[in-house]
Amino acid sequence: MSVTTSYDEKLAVLSEGSVHQHFDAFEDIAWDEPAFAIEASDPRLKAPTSHLLAQTEWYQSLPEERQIEVGTWFMAQMCKVGLHFENLLIRGLMGYVFTLDNDNPEFRYVTHEATEETHHTQMFQEFVNRTGADAPGLRWWAKPFHHVIPMFSTIFPEFFFVMVLGGEEPIDHMQKHILRASEDELHPLMRRITQIHVAEEARHISFAHSYLVKRSQEVGFVKRALLALLTPIVMRIMCDMILAPDARSAKKLGIPRKVRKQMYWRDPASKQFLSDMFGDVRMLADQMGIRTRWTRPIWKAMGIDGAPSRFRGETHERAALAHGER
Repeated sequence: MSVTTSYDEKLAVLSEGSVHQHFDAFEDIAWDEPAFAIEASDPRLKAPTSHLLAQTEWYQSLPEERQIEVGTWFMAQMCKVGLHFENLLIRGLMGYVFTLDNDNPEFRYVTHEATEETHHTQMFQEFVNRTGADAPGLRWWAKPFHHVIPMFSTIFPEFFFVMVLGGEEPIDHMQKHILRASEDELHPLMRRITQIHVAEEARHISFAHSYLVKRSQEVGFVKRALLALLTPIVMRIMCDMILAPDARSAKKLGIPRKVRKQMYWRDPASKQFLSDMFGDVRMLADQMGIRTRWTRPIWKAMGIDGAPSRFRGETHERAALAHGER
C-alpha cells in the first residue's frame, strides 16, 4: 500500500468520524440547566488538585473564596486562549483549502475540522462570559500578529500545521490530565466542555500528525531544515502562551513571581510535566526525521526533550513503566 493511499484512507476515516460523531455548542451542552449554573461561591470552580497551581503552597494557603476566584480565572483563560488559537486555525484552514485542487480529499476533512473548531470557539466564549472572568487569551505581544499567522497555511503549510500542534498538544494534554486525575472535582459545565473538546481534538491532532509525516517526505532541504530548527522552539513558546499566565495577569491575580516560576517550569515536578506533554510530538518528530543529533540540543534547551511516545496518546505513567522495564 502506498503512502498516498494510506493517507487518503486515513482522511476518509476521519471525515466519516466527523459526520457520525460531532457536537454542536448549543445543542450538546445544556447551558441553562440548573446543574450547569456558574455560582461565584461554587468550590468546584477551584483549580483541580491535579493542576500545577493547586499543588503550590501559595494556592493551598489562600482562603476558599480566593481559591475559587483564581481557579475560575485559570479555567476561563484556558478557554479564551483556546478560542483565540482556534480562530487563527480556522482562518488558516480556510486559506489552505482555497488552494486545493478538485478531488483532493483533504478539502472534505479540513472543512469538517474548521466546522468543529467554530463550535469550540462558541462554547469557549460562552463559558468565559458566564464566569465573568476578564481572561485576556493570547499574550498582548502575539495579538498584533493575528493577520500574519494564518498566512503560513499557504506560504509554508507544513510550518502552519506545526504551529497547529503547538496549540493543540498542550491544551489536549492538560485537559486529558485533568479528566484522568480530577474529573469528579470539575464543575459539570467545565467537565462537559472539556469532554467535547478532547473527543474532537483527537481527530484534529491525528490529521496534523498524518499530514506532517506525509509532507516531511516531500519537502525540500530548506523547508526540512527550518522544520527541524523551529519545531521545538514553537512547541515551547506556544505551550507557555497557552498554559502559563503572563506577568500582567499574574500580578492582577496576586500570584507571586516565585510561585509562577515554580509552576512554569522550575520545580522538578513541573519540569517533568512539561517534558511529558511532548511525548507524542517527539514521536512525530522522529517519524518526520527532524529530531536528530544536530537538533536534540534545541529540544533539551526548550525543556521538552525525552523519550518519544510508543503510540499517540500514551500516558506518561505507562511510558515510564515501559522505559523502566527496558
